[in-house]
Amino acid sequence: MADYEHSTYGDRIASVYDQFTSHSPVTRFTDATVEFLASIAGKRRVLELGIGTGRIALPLVAKGLKVFGIDASEKMVEKMRAKPGGDAIPVVFGNFADVKIGGQFSLIYVVFSTFFALLTQEEQVQCLQRVARHLTPEGTFVMEAFVPDPSRFDRGQRVGALDVGTDRVRLEVTQHDPSTQSIRSAHVELSESGSIVLYPVRLRYAGPAELDLMARLAGMRLRARYGGWNREPFSAASQSHVSVYELIAAPAPKSPARKSASHRRRK
Repeated sequence: MADYEHSTYGDRIASVYDQFTSHSPVTRFTDATVEFLASIAGKRRVLELGIGTGRIALPLVAKGLKVFGIDASEKMVEKMRAKPGGDAIPVVFGNFADVKIGGQFSLIYVVFSTFFALLTQEEQVQCLQRVARHLTPEGTFVMEAFVPDPSRFDRGQRVGALDVGTDRVRLEVTQHDPSTQSIRSAHVELSESGSIVLYPVRLRYAGPAELDLMARLAGMRLRARYGGWNREPFSAASQSHVSVYELIAAPAPKSPARKSASHRRRK
């Protein structure tokens, strides 16, 4: 994996990312995503992990929220900054497992399964620990992610058509390793002119139960889980989930008087 860095996916796909996602089902839920996040954002600052080209951040800013971002790819953020209002959003560059940004936030969120771009369980736990440190006491962390479905793969691989036109096609070529819960994939674009372009992506997925456990280790607990941004019920048939986490309140310390009385009883 030495040839694949945290910025690789974003740097390679930045020039066509908005074009590709405009044909993706995910964009149908952009308005619902923004409304959901705005409804629980609170009154403090908001942080997006993997802010990208600003699909979610820019509409939140338009609603009056103060949005900050983290992203590994400067090229993706350049696309956001070229859009109206995009240059006003503060962005920290780097691996968002580190969450190297000051202050606290009433909402931290990550959408479109971007959390799985952290390629080890260690990185994912580290990210959640940093998230917990940056939440206000009443703050929430929201994650949108797919539900892993190993049946999508035949003998650990999958090839599928993403888009078929008269002069070009886009394919998805994927290898799956269940022992590491890892996916090595590439979108391949073939054109009539003979050009071939690859957009590689690597993921380390986790199911809802594992995510809940990692959140617990980081000091957070699940508040609610939905099957989508319109708060649909989450069920065994759900292909994705929107999970809302909150901080676990620390237990109140015992008063010195109680300790003293207990000590006297033992004597």
